[in-house]
Amino acid sequence: MSRRGRLKLLAGGAVIALALGWLIYEGVSQSAVYFVTPSELVAAPVPGKAYRLGGLVAAGSVRWEPQTVQLTFDVTDGKTTVPVQHRGTPPDLFGEGRGAVVEGQWTTDGYFRATLIMAKHSEEYEAPHPTREGPGPGMTKTLDTQR
Repeated sequence: MSRRGRLKLLAGGAVIALALGWLIYEGVSQSAVYFVTPSELVAAPVPGKAYRLGGLVAAGSVRWEPQTVQLTFDVTDGKTTVPVQHRGTPPDLFGEGRGAVVEGQWTTDGYFRATLIMAKHSEEYEAPHPTREGPGPGMTKTLDTQR
């Protein structure tokens, strides 16, 4: 292969490597999901901008109106509290004192209008208590006698 042929091959390989690197970078940067805390949101709110707000659902703040399917609650990071309004039913794991990430927009009226609520679950596993859930001692005895 001539010198000119090697240079063309090397240039073509460099173009392909750069294009592949750019595609990987774009894919990773667009799939990364970040959320702001209530303190970060209140420090520089932009009405109408889409946000993901994360924090704990403040105790005593959940208000549910089943007739209008209107849910209001506060999200806190321990320093700042942000009022949230959502139209629709909350997820099963949603509750006071639990983590939540909500997607939506900050309004000019001073509250966060959520379009999606994602409840976070505890990362600690707790085995079912025999008296509350799961098979009790009677079930275990039945299974043991069938051997």
